Amino acid sequence: MSAPAISIVLPAYNCSPYIAETINSLLSQTFTDFQLIIINDGSTDDTEHIIQLYHDPRITYLKNESNKGLVFTLNRGIEAAEGNYIARMDADDIALPQRLQLQKQWLDEHPHTAAVSCTIRFIDGNGNERGVWLADKASCSYTDIKKMLPWQNCIAHPTIMIRKEVVEAYLYDAMQLHCEDYDLWLRMLADGLVIEKLPQPLLLYRNHEASITGTYLKKLNPFFKQYQCKRRFLAKRVQQGKWGIFETRVLYTTLYDGIMGLGKQLKNNLTS
Repeated sequence: MSAPAISIVLPAYNCSPYIAETINSLLSQTFTDFQLIIINDGSTDDTEHIIQLYHDPRITYLKNESNKGLVFTLNRGIEAAEGNYIARMDADDIALPQRLQLQKQWLDEHPHTAAVSCTIRFIDGNGNERGVWLADKASCSYTDIKKMLPWQNCIAHPTIMIRKEVVEAYLYDAMQLHCEDYDLWLRMLADGLVIEKLPQPLLLYRNHEASITGTYLKKLNPFFKQYQCKRRFLAKRVQQGKWGIFETRVLYTTLYDGIMGLGKQLKNNLTS
């Protein structure tokens, strides 16, 4: 039996209200030659029961015996991937029917492209649309992404499709928890790899109170979050003896984030 063209890596942790809709959106794709790797990261709700209701031969089910966290789970999924392309998906989002087809077609036709994402539309916990992400829509070309990323992440993690040999070479960094995707994009661009984005909204990104975006990240000072991520990225580049124009631009924005973060913290202290 030949290997599938695409492997989808889908971590799942306590996502029972949404996981069925997510899986259904993937099994209903117009492109059907894929492996769907679902990794249950030690869920304590009905997530495992719901996953096991599916008997599609394209599904590979893995289970962490305890909660290992997103970075460990993503890297485990990459290790299990058989496809030439690896697509990311979160367990509460919805992939629109042509997502896999259009992203695969782009990578097939653009061999210089290491990874391709797409734009998103936000939905809430009930599936109601809640607008778009302006930074996402404003940065689709490689040139625009390379200009934007030193300032802020402009790629929704679950929209990415990446060549297997690229993501195997880089993997996710456990030291960059909660910004592991941003760090990966920075490392790829710093090494001269091309990331592009389809302007079509091919994923409905769910933002709700139980999500990481809706809970943990909202409590953080966003400038300090970016500062810490970029500081660790730059420290590793120094250790590797790699420095160029891109790293210098990231250094400038890192200093900016540090100053703005201190200002925001001071303002919050004065008003609390």
